[in-house]
Amino acid sequence: MAQNQSSSAPDTSRRSERSRRAIYDAALALVAEVGYPKTTIEGIASRAGVGKQTIYRWWSSKADVLLDAFLDLSTQAAEAAGQVPYSIPDSGDLAADLKYVLRATVDELHDPAFEAPSRALAAEGLVNEELGRRFVAQLLEPQLQLYVDRLRAAQEAGEVRPEVDPRIALELFVSPLAQRWLQHTGPITYEYTDTLVNYALHGLAPR
Repeated sequence: MAQNQSSSAPDTSRRSERSRRAIYDAALALVAEVGYPKTTIEGIASRAGVGKQTIYRWWSSKADVLLDAFLDLSTQAAEAAGQVPYSIPDSGDLAADLKYVLRATVDELHDPAFEAPSRALAAEGLVNEELGRRFVAQLLEPQLQLYVDRLRAAQEAGEVRPEVDPRIALELFVSPLAQRWLQHTGPITYEYTDTLVNYALHGLAPR
């Protein structure tokens, strides 16, 4: 009896993981195709080939599903890059490190698997206050904290003035990129993000 339970456990675990992966894929695909308001638990379940009860066993709402799906997407990207847990590199050259991570962000923003659902959720977060707060708290703030950590390390190394607030400073290059991406005000390129870093670190006044 114990042997049968032991042999069946891995199969159950694999089935659960397959179902979870199918749910993530379905949720991200649907929100990209029809938008957040029209995405439903029923639609996700049908697309994933699972019962609604399977989804409700793990999540209480479609927002929970989508936020977890995005977290998983970020984890997959970090694993593919061999960086788990993900952090901004510290080579001793702040400009080079920021340019490196922002170039990686450009690649992510151009990836259809990320761009379409992310844009749909970001747009919905502007009119759905609760979703917007959760999107920021669970997805955006942890990423911004990585920049804070890197900028603080740069302060300790004497690359950044000690009185600079890292949380405000990071907005000099992160916020313009986000604004350009959300509102299509210009191309998202490596040259653009490299320039943002140069302007942020060296300012605009003549040197």
